[in-house]
Amino acid sequence: MPEPEVLADEARLAGVRRRVVLVLSLGQVLGGLAFGATISLGAVLAADVSGDDAFSGLATAFVTLGTAAVAIPLATLARRSGRRIALTSGMLAALVGVALVVVAADLRSFPLLLLGFALIGAGQAANLQSRFAATDLATDASRARDLSVVVWATTVGAVLGPNLVGPGQALGSMLGMPPLTGPYLFTVVAQVLAVALYLAALRPDPLLLAQRIVARRAAGGAARPIARADRPVAARYAILAVAGAHGVMVAVMAMTPVHLLHHGATIEVVGLTISLHIAGMYALSPVFGVLADRLGRAPIVLAGQALLAASLLVAASGQESSALVTVALVLLGLGWSASTVAGAALLTESSAEELRTRRQGRSDLIMSLVGGAGAILAGLVLGWIGYGGLALAALGIVSVVVLLSPLARRGGGGVAQGIS
Repeated sequence: MPEPEVLADEARLAGVRRRVVLVLSLGQVLGGLAFGATISLGAVLAADVSGDDAFSGLATAFVTLGTAAVAIPLATLARRSGRRIALTSGMLAALVGVALVVVAADLRSFPLLLLGFALIGAGQAANLQSRFAATDLATDASRARDLSVVVWATTVGAVLGPNLVGPGQALGSMLGMPPLTGPYLFTVVAQVLAVALYLAALRPDPLLLAQRIVARRAAGGAARPIARADRPVAARYAILAVAGAHGVMVAVMAMTPVHLLHHGATIEVVGLTISLHIAGMYALSPVFGVLADRLGRAPIVLAGQALLAASLLVAASGQESSALVTVALVLLGLGWSASTVAGAALLTESSAEELRTRRQGRSDLIMSLVGGAGAILAGLVLGWIGYGGLALAALGIVSVVVLLSPLARRGGGGVAQGIS
């Protein structure tokens, strides 16, 4: 499809928009599959290699810290070279990380294991950037929906991934791999396929195309506004809401496998619980996206906080029951989904075009730092006041996001049309 025709023809542009969302969605399926094993086995592998359960939270912590470390560089790379190059770079770094995790497990090297998890975080940073890539060509009426469709696509791989733990262990044993590393074979295959998909199919690049459209319309003196008026206060609140939901989710989720294993659950039960949690994170995201487009971003952020609060109360009161912990994890995923879908849409539309990519990277950075800190502190809190105490402590973060919710409506500026 010749690019000049795409720029000039709204119908063809809509076709490109749909194809971009499809490609990003397929990439998220593969990315979710790759990340599933890390979520399920990371804490267990960290405890095994280090020899101390207190260090189990460092697996998730270093993944999220690795995500934080590359969030802004990936956003800068996307701004200069496009989403295709940025997403591919993140996935390739994650492949190196997976290899280091397997080697570290064989050598029983805990520092090398943590380095591997940090590099795997680059793949997670690419997955996070994919949701913003879905908004590059979106209209006001479809922004949250397009974003949520890409988030939803993660469901397939992310739910399947933890349930490949058993087959992965068997396959790894056949190949002589270190214990608990067999499932990473599926991670490698999924990451390689995701790299090939982005390189071959993410054309034209959505961010570069959007930039050219904005520049052409501005140069032509378009009568209608292309970029929104900047609303920095609302953008900051969006970053807070997304980071707060992520911190709560990571802190509780990271400690759940260890908590369940200590209460007699099998690794298969742990895998099922995490699968259902991830389904909660992604499966209903299109519903939250449509609701955010129709009802507004702030009400859906608050709905997400209500779901998070319900999750934490169930986890605290039902910590001795695997079934109730599973219910709590599903609610935790739903609350995260509503808050992050609506929050990401609010951040995008509250930011002027020239500031948008930078703020998106900053949001991913802060989100990941909060998640990493939450995972590290969660291990300490778990040993101090237990799983139920951890859940109740996390309610404080939810309260802050709710109390500051009026900030979501702060700032001026009308509604922009077209690409923004």
